[in-house]
Amino acid sequence: MAIFSSFKSTVLLSFLILSACGNTPKATITPNTEEKPKETTPKKIVVAANKTEKYLPLLNGKKVAIVANQTSVIFKTDNTYTHIVDSLQALKVDIKKVFAPEHGFRGKVDAGEHVKDGVDTKTGLSLISLYGKNRKPNNEQLKDIDVVLFDIQDVGVRFYTYIATLQLVMEACAENNIKVIVLDRPNPNGHYVDGPTMETEHRGFLGMTNIPLVYGMTIAEYATMINEEGWLNSDKKADLIIIKLDNYEHTSDYNLPIRPSPNLPNNTAITLYPSLGLFEGMDINAGRGTEFQFQRYGAPFLDSTKYSFTYTPKPNFGSKNPKHKDELCYGNDLSATERMNLVSLKWIIDAYNNSTDKSKVFLTSGFTKHAGTEKLQKQIVSGMSEAEIKKTWQPAIEDFKKIRAKYLIYN
Repeated sequence: MAIFSSFKSTVLLSFLILSACGNTPKATITPNTEEKPKETTPKKIVVAANKTEKYLPLLNGKKVAIVANQTSVIFKTDNTYTHIVDSLQALKVDIKKVFAPEHGFRGKVDAGEHVKDGVDTKTGLSLISLYGKNRKPNNEQLKDIDVVLFDIQDVGVRFYTYIATLQLVMEACAENNIKVIVLDRPNPNGHYVDGPTMETEHRGFLGMTNIPLVYGMTIAEYATMINEEGWLNSDKKADLIIIKLDNYEHTSDYNLPIRPSPNLPNNTAITLYPSLGLFEGMDINAGRGTEFQFQRYGAPFLDSTKYSFTYTPKPNFGSKNPKHKDELCYGNDLSATERMNLVSLKWIIDAYNNSTDKSKVFLTSGFTKHAGTEKLQKQIVSGMSEAEIKKTWQPAIEDFKKIRAKYLIYN
């Protein structure tokens, strides 16, 4: 009995020791070693205009001109905002004048329509057009200015004229020893580089530098590149200051809260614009005169047996005289298209191949200005496939990417 009692004590003591060490037999619980993925909400992108603490000290005591349009706002919430001109006036910044790009200061002028000089009725400030006879500020317009503040939403497509305005403003400021401050905004097409590269002989307001159609940079990154690469038509660099974005990456899917121009009403139009914008140089309507601008295409001379989708362009906001006004157009509806990561030629090739009169398709000079090269039209007419054509773009794209990499501010 004593032996048994001693044995029980030994067993009990062993059990207690094992328990204390966390090694209790039978009671051991195998932990789940798989870590659950942490749910993280992306940080909200902060546009540079909202970072007033960064640029107000650079404006105080200075005579200021602002290059702005309807997108030049300081956000209070996602859906409420104040125009930067109104805000800076309230903060007693000495704004002398506003320079207005294509579509005007309030963004209501048709594409290609001259913007007139005038006075902004809300602020009383002088408005000077940079989309008419004068596309570059002249010495007289800059003689009383210390700083030019540039704040315009871009969409990252070479023939979208705001980057041409930026370049000419930088040139003028370099020539007049005036500081330029660029407030950065996200590029909704900033996640890729694609398209034909502008050729020197075709440079103009739809493309002032030899860059691909989609260049994958924010407007501030692009400003730095043209300044440092010596692409300004000046013997000087601009005295350039960049105010950066917060929490932005090139892969960020950014929803523009304000349409950047009258005919880019939503994200679908913006993602399709690099591809359908080429129709602007053709006799094919790309949705102007409808509420689905750059989300459809069509023309009366596209084969009605090939297309079941039809629409009739009518004058509307942003398009007083749309291509093929009041004519029934046959074509394609692309309004369900998701975010794109390339320039597509399939719709242009499709339209050309299914035209009942191919002589009507291309407005040659206009198409070349948009494409930046005469080669693209010739390639399409010759019957080259999209893959074959895009292969010819690659050497120039790769050369550009090497330059671009030096000036990227964001991942």
